[in-house]
Amino acid sequence: MNNYKEKILNNPILKKIAPFCREVQTYVVGGFLRDLLLGRESSDIDIVVPAGNAKGLTERICAGLGAYFVPLDEENRIYRAVLPDKTTYIDVADIEGGGIEQDLKRRDFTINAIGFDLKNAEFIDVTGGIKDIEAKIIRQISEKNITDDPLRILRAFRFQSELGFGFSAELEEIIERHARELEKSAKERVNVELIKLFAGKNAKKVLISMDECGILAQIFPEVEKIRKIPPNSHHHLPLLGHCIETVEHVQEFYENAPEEAKNHFESVFCGSKRLGFLKLAAFLHDIGKPDTWTIEPDTGRHRFIKHDDVGSKIVEKPLRNLKFSKKQIKYVQKLIKYHIYPASIVTGENYTDKAVLRFFRKMEDEVFDVIAIAYGDRLSARGPEITEKIVNDNINGLKNLMMRYIQTKNEIQPLEKLLDGREIMEICNIPQSPRLGEVIKALKEAQMSSEVKTRDEAVEFVKNFRQN
Repeated sequence: MNNYKEKILNNPILKKIAPFCREVQTYVVGGFLRDLLLGRESSDIDIVVPAGNAKGLTERICAGLGAYFVPLDEENRIYRAVLPDKTTYIDVADIEGGGIEQDLKRRDFTINAIGFDLKNAEFIDVTGGIKDIEAKIIRQISEKNITDDPLRILRAFRFQSELGFGFSAELEEIIERHARELEKSAKERVNVELIKLFAGKNAKKVLISMDECGILAQIFPEVEKIRKIPPNSHHHLPLLGHCIETVEHVQEFYENAPEEAKNHFESVFCGSKRLGFLKLAAFLHDIGKPDTWTIEPDTGRHRFIKHDDVGSKIVEKPLRNLKFSKKQIKYVQKLIKYHIYPASIVTGENYTDKAVLRFFRKMEDEVFDVIAIAYGDRLSARGPEITEKIVNDNINGLKNLMMRYIQTKNEIQPLEKLLDGREIMEICNIPQSPRLGEVIKALKEAQMSSEVKTRDEAVEFVKNFRQN
């Protein structure tokens, strides 16, 4: 216990705010405390104080540390101090329930219901949270706390994905009894938990558990169609198993990636770690297969023609229903649409400098992402027709493609705008129309492949394109 105290008292952020907390009983609570005890980095600090003190303490912290004051919820008296680094947040709220022990007992799981009294340097652990952290167990405080906010069911899986902890037997029973109630939760909140879940190291295990209790299909109804596709000559697993396995191999790709690629995956995208969105796309990469599934009568071979293109369109509806933003949806759509692209380059006959440059330019900021999906897809498909040589050649080719990008990315020049829309309309004698969009797109593709490099070549290209 003394070691835990030292971790808290020596934390540089808590040391900075401690002088401003002397006038009021101040308790550190929540995920920051849990992560500190686990040796995990966290920059979001939750503090609770006796009723009526939250705003004043937040203002003192902001004044003393040059932080920004943000009133998160005036009605419930919750305030935020954003430190100058803009990555450290201190959320201050009034204690609920009449006292710190009652406040902690209102929370979701014991591992999140530990408090630390900054003034007296004492733990308040009325639910056995420290013991559960040491035992690596996620345990409910009460069934009522779960049913009062069913999103906590999904949060349990999210913590399991992040921490690798198991569930208590009682929590498993509660989830089984109340799994359907998750549907009551706001989709925006489900969205946030999902991305954190997918970013976790143990996402594969968690997705399997969620499927077993029906939650996966609740969130993604398309799972029921995916589930119907059996193993085949290219896939040793049923399609749903293949999708979940792909998530695992993308995690493996991330863990072993060069520093530049790893930093890319850890960067913030739309407010969350990019890795979470990447692994969500990995899970959904074959969402188009059920709608393109055919079996050749003569050979019994399973075909999924253009499933990548179909899947990129199908995925929009479920993601929109889950309140993903347009930018987030476009990211996932792009990765689904092009998940076969990297392998087609490195295993095809046209593995040329021109083809590689075109791939880099076409994928823009998602080169690492698409290669990661292709890597996971390949390692998750080992049907009877897939030899070790096929797998090894493909994987080595993808790794080489990634290294080639790292070595040349700073030398890749952005495409020059050789002709604008008005000029193309004049040259081709066409109005503003879908046809104009087709010509602009074709010209860009030709530039990506270095087939068109100059303005004169662009003029000639659009003239000829008009005749197609």
